[in-house]
Amino acid sequence: MNRRPLIAGNWKMHLTLDEAVQLARTIAAASGQCTDRDIMIAPPFTALAAVVTAVKDSKILVGAQNVAWEKEGAYTGEISPVMLKDLGVHLAIIGHSERRLIFGENNVMINHRLRTALEMNIEPILCIGETLEEREAGSTFTVLERQLREGLKNVDKEQAARVILAYEPVWAIGTGKTATKEQAQEIHRFLRELLTDLYEKNIAQTIRILYGGSVKPENIDDIMAQPDIDGALVGGAALKAESFKRIICFR
Repeated sequence: MNRRPLIAGNWKMHLTLDEAVQLARTIAAASGQCTDRDIMIAPPFTALAAVVTAVKDSKILVGAQNVAWEKEGAYTGEISPVMLKDLGVHLAIIGHSERRLIFGENNVMINHRLRTALEMNIEPILCIGETLEEREAGSTFTVLERQLREGLKNVDKEQAARVILAYEPVWAIGTGKTATKEQAQEIHRFLRELLTDLYEKNIAQTIRILYGGSVKPENIDDIMAQPDIDGALVGGAALKAESFKRIICFR
Protein backbone atom coordinates (compact mmCIF):
# COMPACT_ATOMS: atom_id res chain seq x y z
CA MET A 1 0.00 0.00 0.00
CA ASN A 2 1.28 3.45 -0.89
CA ARG A 3 1.23 5.68 2.18
CA ARG A 4 1.67 9.40 1.60
CA PRO A 5 4.94 10.50 3.23
CA LEU A 6 4.84 13.04 6.06
CA ILE A 7 7.76 15.22 7.10
CA ALA A 8 7.06 16.95 10.41
CA GLY A 9 9.22 19.66 11.96
CA ASN A 10 9.05 19.98 15.74
CA TRP A 11 10.37 23.41 16.70
CA LYS A 12 10.21 22.67 20.44
CA MET A 13 10.93 25.71 22.66
CA HIS A 14 12.58 27.83 19.99
CA LEU A 15 11.92 31.00 17.97
CA THR A 16 10.28 34.31 18.71
CA LEU A 17 7.07 35.24 16.93
CA ASP A 18 8.82 37.07 14.09
CA GLU A 19 11.37 34.27 13.66
CA ALA A 20 8.65 31.65 13.55
CA VAL A 21 6.65 33.51 10.92
CA GLN A 22 9.71 34.07 8.75
CA LEU A 23 10.74 30.41 8.90
CA ALA A 24 7.18 29.25 8.18
CA ARG A 25 6.96 31.49 5.11
CA THR A 26 10.31 30.25 3.82
CA ILE A 27 9.27 26.61 4.23
CA ALA A 28 5.89 27.27 2.60
CA ALA A 29 7.62 28.82 -0.41
CA ALA A 30 9.93 25.83 -0.73
CA SER A 31 7.19 23.25 -0.34
CA GLY A 32 5.83 23.89 -3.80
CA GLN A 33 8.73 21.87 -5.23
CA CYS A 34 7.57 18.71 -3.43
CA THR A 35 3.86 18.07 -3.89
CA ASP A 36 3.67 14.29 -3.40
CA ARG A 37 4.11 14.45 0.38
CA ASP A 38 2.67 16.15 3.45
CA ILE A 39 4.71 18.72 5.37
CA MET A 40 3.89 19.76 8.93
CA ILE A 41 5.48 22.28 11.27
CA ALA A 42 4.85 22.43 15.02
CA PRO A 43 5.80 25.85 16.40
CA PRO A 44 5.57 26.78 20.08
CA PHE A 45 2.08 27.65 21.30
CA THR A 46 2.87 31.38 21.32
CA ALA A 47 3.39 31.32 17.55
CA LEU A 48 0.62 28.94 16.47
CA ALA A 49 -1.92 31.55 15.42
CA ALA A 50 0.61 33.65 13.51
CA VAL A 51 2.10 30.61 11.74
CA VAL A 52 -1.34 29.35 10.70
CA THR A 53 -1.95 32.74 9.09
CA ALA A 54 1.50 32.81 7.50
CA VAL A 55 1.01 29.49 5.67
CA LYS A 56 -2.72 29.70 4.97
CA ASP A 57 -2.24 29.90 1.18
CA SER A 58 0.11 26.91 1.10
CA LYS A 59 -0.25 23.19 1.70
CA ILE A 60 1.79 23.32 4.90
CA LEU A 61 0.06 21.66 7.86
CA VAL A 62 0.42 23.22 11.30
CA GLY A 63 0.50 21.01 14.37
CA ALA A 64 0.75 21.59 18.11
CA GLN A 65 3.50 20.18 20.30
CA ASN A 66 0.98 18.76 22.78
CA VAL A 67 -2.74 18.83 23.58
CA ALA A 68 -4.72 18.55 26.81
CA TRP A 69 -6.98 15.62 27.65
CA GLU A 70 -9.92 17.89 28.56
CA LYS A 71 -11.85 20.39 26.48
CA GLU A 72 -11.73 23.05 29.21
CA GLY A 73 -11.30 23.44 32.95
CA ALA A 74 -8.91 24.24 35.75
CA TYR A 75 -5.74 22.99 34.06
CA THR A 76 -3.22 25.80 34.32
CA GLY A 77 -0.69 25.74 31.51
CA GLU A 78 -2.57 23.27 29.30
CA ILE A 79 -4.00 23.91 25.82
CA SER A 80 -7.27 22.20 24.92
CA PRO A 81 -8.17 20.65 21.55
CA VAL A 82 -11.01 23.15 21.29
CA MET A 83 -8.49 25.99 21.46
CA LEU A 84 -6.31 24.33 18.82
CA LYS A 85 -9.21 23.85 16.42
CA ASP A 86 -10.22 27.46 16.98
CA LEU A 87 -6.79 28.44 15.61
CA GLY A 88 -7.08 26.11 12.62
CA VAL A 89 -4.73 23.47 14.04
CA HIS A 90 -5.73 19.85 13.37
CA LEU A 91 -2.66 17.83 14.38
CA ALA A 92 -0.83 17.40 17.68
CA ILE A 93 2.32 15.64 18.82
CA ILE A 94 1.54 13.44 21.83
CA GLY A 95 3.89 11.50 24.08
CA HIS A 96 7.16 13.02 22.88
CA SER A 97 10.09 11.60 24.84
CA GLU A 98 10.78 15.00 26.38
CA ARG A 99 7.25 15.07 27.76
CA ARG A 100 7.73 11.57 29.13
CA LEU A 101 11.21 12.03 30.59
CA ILE A 102 11.28 15.67 31.69
CA PHE A 103 7.63 16.25 32.59
CA GLY A 104 6.73 12.79 33.81
CA GLU A 105 3.92 12.00 31.40
CA ASN A 106 3.08 8.30 31.54
CA ASN A 107 1.26 6.00 29.14
CA VAL A 108 -2.08 6.53 30.89
CA MET A 109 -1.92 10.32 30.54
CA ILE A 110 -0.70 10.04 26.97
CA ASN A 111 -3.59 7.72 26.14
CA HIS A 112 -6.06 10.23 27.60
CA ARG A 113 -4.56 13.00 25.49
CA LEU A 114 -4.67 10.85 22.35
CA ARG A 115 -8.27 9.72 22.81
CA THR A 116 -9.51 13.25 23.48
CA ALA A 117 -7.64 14.48 20.41
CA LEU A 118 -9.32 11.83 18.27
CA GLU A 119 -12.74 12.69 19.71
CA MET A 120 -12.15 16.32 18.76
CA ASN A 121 -10.86 15.48 15.27
CA ILE A 122 -7.29 16.41 16.09
CA GLU A 123 -4.95 13.98 14.31
CA PRO A 124 -2.46 12.67 16.90
CA ILE A 125 1.19 11.89 16.27
CA LEU A 126 1.91 9.32 18.97
CA CYS A 127 5.60 9.19 19.87
CA ILE A 128 7.21 6.08 21.28
CA GLY A 129 10.84 5.12 21.83
CA GLU A 130 13.38 3.48 24.07
CA THR A 131 16.20 5.01 26.09
CA LEU A 132 19.85 4.00 25.70
CA GLU A 133 19.65 2.02 28.94
CA GLU A 134 16.60 0.12 27.69
CA ARG A 135 18.25 -0.64 24.36
CA GLU A 136 21.45 -1.86 26.00
CA ALA A 137 19.37 -4.04 28.34
CA GLY A 138 17.77 -5.71 25.32
CA SER A 139 14.28 -4.48 26.21
CA THR A 140 13.62 -2.28 23.16
CA PHE A 141 10.76 -4.37 21.78
CA THR A 142 9.17 -4.86 25.19
CA VAL A 143 9.24 -1.12 25.89
CA LEU A 144 7.82 -0.22 22.50
CA GLU A 145 5.06 -2.80 22.71
CA ARG A 146 4.00 -1.52 26.13
CA GLN A 147 4.03 2.11 24.97
CA LEU A 148 2.01 1.27 21.86
CA ARG A 149 -0.54 -1.00 23.52
CA GLU A 150 -1.13 1.38 26.43
CA GLY A 151 -1.03 4.46 24.22
CA LEU A 152 -3.76 3.00 21.96
CA LYS A 153 -5.87 1.49 24.73
CA ASN A 154 -9.61 1.80 23.99
CA VAL A 155 -8.87 3.21 20.52
CA ASP A 156 -11.04 1.39 17.97
CA LYS A 157 -10.18 0.48 14.39
CA GLU A 158 -11.76 3.53 12.84
CA GLN A 159 -9.91 5.83 15.23
CA ALA A 160 -6.62 3.96 14.87
CA ALA A 161 -6.61 4.60 11.13
CA ARG A 162 -6.31 8.32 11.93
CA VAL A 163 -3.30 7.92 14.22
CA ILE A 164 0.23 8.68 13.07
CA LEU A 165 3.07 6.92 14.90
CA ALA A 166 6.55 8.31 15.41
CA TYR A 167 9.36 6.04 16.51
CA GLU A 168 12.01 8.17 18.18
CA PRO A 169 14.86 6.29 19.85
CA VAL A 170 15.57 8.54 22.83
CA TRP A 171 19.30 7.85 22.56
CA ALA A 172 19.31 9.44 19.10
CA ILE A 173 17.39 12.65 19.85
CA GLY A 174 19.62 15.71 19.74
CA THR A 175 22.73 13.57 20.23
CA GLY A 176 23.91 13.42 16.65
CA LYS A 177 23.55 9.64 16.84
CA THR A 178 21.11 8.07 14.43
CA ALA A 179 19.75 4.57 14.20
CA THR A 180 21.10 2.91 11.10
CA LYS A 181 18.61 2.54 8.29
CA GLU A 182 18.52 -1.19 9.04
CA GLN A 183 17.84 -0.61 12.75
CA ALA A 184 15.10 1.89 11.97
CA GLN A 185 13.46 -0.40 9.40
CA GLU A 186 13.56 -3.35 11.82
CA ILE A 187 11.68 -1.33 14.46
CA HIS A 188 9.16 0.06 11.98
CA ARG A 189 8.44 -3.42 10.63
CA PHE A 190 7.96 -4.67 14.20
CA LEU A 191 5.53 -1.82 14.93
CA ARG A 192 3.52 -2.53 11.80
CA GLU A 193 3.30 -6.20 12.73
CA LEU A 194 2.17 -5.20 16.21
CA LEU A 195 -0.50 -2.94 14.73
CA THR A 196 -1.69 -5.88 12.67
CA ASP A 197 -2.05 -7.86 15.89
CA LEU A 198 -3.84 -5.00 17.64
CA TYR A 199 -6.21 -4.25 14.77
CA GLU A 200 -5.95 -5.86 11.34
CA LYS A 201 -3.62 -5.84 8.36
CA ASN A 202 -5.54 -3.19 6.40
CA ILE A 203 -5.38 -0.78 9.35
CA ALA A 204 -1.71 -1.52 9.97
CA GLN A 205 -0.91 -0.87 6.32
CA THR A 206 -2.75 2.45 6.44
CA ILE A 207 -1.06 3.96 9.50
CA ARG A 208 1.95 6.14 8.79
CA ILE A 209 5.01 5.51 10.96
CA LEU A 210 7.62 8.27 11.13
CA TYR A 211 11.23 8.05 12.25
CA GLY A 212 12.63 10.68 14.61
CA GLY A 213 16.12 11.00 16.01
CA SER A 214 18.84 13.28 14.59
CA VAL A 215 17.24 13.35 11.13
CA LYS A 216 19.28 15.59 8.87
CA PRO A 217 19.88 16.26 5.16
CA GLU A 218 22.71 13.73 5.09
CA ASN A 219 20.58 10.76 6.13
CA ILE A 220 17.02 11.57 5.05
CA ASP A 221 17.27 9.81 1.66
CA ASP A 222 18.42 6.53 3.21
CA ILE A 223 15.77 6.74 5.93
CA MET A 224 12.95 7.37 3.48
CA ALA A 225 14.07 4.51 1.20
CA GLN A 226 13.03 1.96 3.84
CA PRO A 227 9.70 0.22 3.07
CA ASP A 228 8.06 0.71 6.47
CA ILE A 229 9.27 4.27 7.14
CA ASP A 230 6.68 6.79 6.00
CA GLY A 231 8.25 10.06 7.06
CA ALA A 232 10.30 11.83 9.68
CA LEU A 233 9.82 13.81 12.86
CA VAL A 234 12.60 16.37 12.66
CA GLY A 235 13.97 18.42 15.56
CA GLY A 236 17.04 20.66 15.26
CA ALA A 237 17.30 20.45 11.48
CA ALA A 238 13.73 21.79 11.20
CA LEU A 239 14.86 25.12 12.68
CA LYS A 240 17.13 25.90 9.74
CA ALA A 241 15.42 26.74 6.49
CA GLU A 242 18.06 25.27 4.18
CA SER A 243 18.38 21.95 6.01
CA PHE A 244 14.63 21.48 6.39
CA LYS A 245 14.06 22.36 2.72
CA ARG A 246 16.46 19.56 1.77
CA ILE A 247 14.70 17.15 4.16
CA ILE A 248 11.20 17.89 2.88
CA CYS A 249 12.45 17.41 -0.68
CA PHE A 250 14.05 14.04 0.04
CA ARG A 251 14.75 11.90 -3.00
